[in-house]
Amino acid sequence: MRILLILACYFFTGICFAQTKTYKDSIESYFKKYIKEHEVVAGKDKELISFFPVNEKYLISCRFERTVNSPWFRMESSGPIKRNYRVYGIIHFTLGDTAVSLSIYQSQDLMATAKYRDHLFIPFTDATSGRETYESGRYIDLEIDDIKNDKILIDFNRAYNPYCAYINGKYNCPIPPAENRLAVAIRAGEKAFAKPH
Repeated sequence: MRILLILACYFFTGICFAQTKTYKDSIESYFKKYIKEHEVVAGKDKELISFFPVNEKYLISCRFERTVNSPWFRMESSGPIKRNYRVYGIIHFTLGDTAVSLSIYQSQDLMATAKYRDHLFIPFTDATSGRETYESGRYIDLEIDDIKNDKILIDFNRAYNPYCAYINGKYNCPIPPAENRLAVAIRAGEKAFAKPH
């Protein structure tokens, strides 16, 4: 009877197995999907994409502070094209014994599109940048709906590299403003790309 029940779960719903999936499993599945569907790195070079071990301490509940009427500004980029962003809000959290703040940005261009109207963006550098991670920083994508009751869950295990980390000179990648350059180390998410020689 037990075998029949297990087979029924597997073939008809998958629910029995899904219930045992851990946070680590879900992030490792995300890594595999990220590598498989990467739009810039192709072929065997995909094997050079790597991540820090999944660490649940970097899944952080942050206090969100909305920034009202923040002015638009041109964010620096790796190329000649600079686009308009504004600070949508600021997140506050503690990492170890260090109080940390990061600005969340909204793109003026993306606001004009139905698909990305509610898109938000955290570019940041940290103490690993230029050593273990890409020197010009990493990104985290969010949606306005992710903010609930002035709280937002930030998962640094999903921090990813801009396209410029793989190909120099081809893309205009936003560079994190000064307020998003952290002194603490965020050993989570994507590591520096090991370019073939």
